[in-house]
Amino acid sequence: QVQLVESGGGLVQTGDSLRLSCRASGGTFSSYGAVAWFRQIPGKDREFVAAINWRGGYSVSADSVKDRFTVSRDTAENMVFLQMNTLKSEDTAVYYCAVGSPGISSVRDGNFYNTWGQGTQVTVSS
Repeated sequence: QVQLVESGGGLVQTGDSLRLSCRASGGTFSSYGAVAWFRQIPGKDREFVAAINWRGGYSVSADSVKDRFTVSRDTAENMVFLQMNTLKSEDTAVYYCAVGSPGISSVRDGNFYNTWGQGTQVTVSS
């Protein structure tokens, strides 16, 4: 069973950038169709952020972050990244990495991802 570990979160100011990393251990991302980033604020539903198709590198992002966040992968290092630019206070959340094999229409649905990391906190102060 693959394990996922996120890193790179922290406290930043509005307009700053952060890059989150997701590393797989005990397995490889190639065993899955997609790697996704979700985020969650306490008391609120989990929100899809972005996902990338591991084999082809195709990606999709939520409209709320499309022009600011970029998901990418390093197949040699078996890692996935989320580059977050022009951060806003509303981006404050715990960010989770997840893997699964959702269909095209389900890539934004967290129920189609079966392994999750422990999350990394991102706090954006204004």
